[in-house]
Amino acid sequence: MRCTSCKSGEMAESKTSYFAQLKDCYVIIENVPCLKCKQCGDVVFLSSVAEKIDDILDSLEKIVSKISIIDYTKVA
Repeated sequence: MRCTSCKSGEMAESKTSYFAQLKDCYVIIENVPCLKCKQCGDVVFLSSVAEKIDDILDSLEKIVSKISIIDYTKVA
């Protein structure tokens, strides 16, 4: 699969960290599966991963204050 950003790099399976700023806190989710461009580093998430990220953020927003660092492989 070609990168949609740089149009010339190849996308490869990888893992990345996802950062989100919610209403009252910051969340970092580590080890999130993704497709990453070998040339420009652009990251794309599969729809199933994006849905799981949304679920994680929804649940954390209710219980977290300030900063939370989560390992995707332990909560997915």
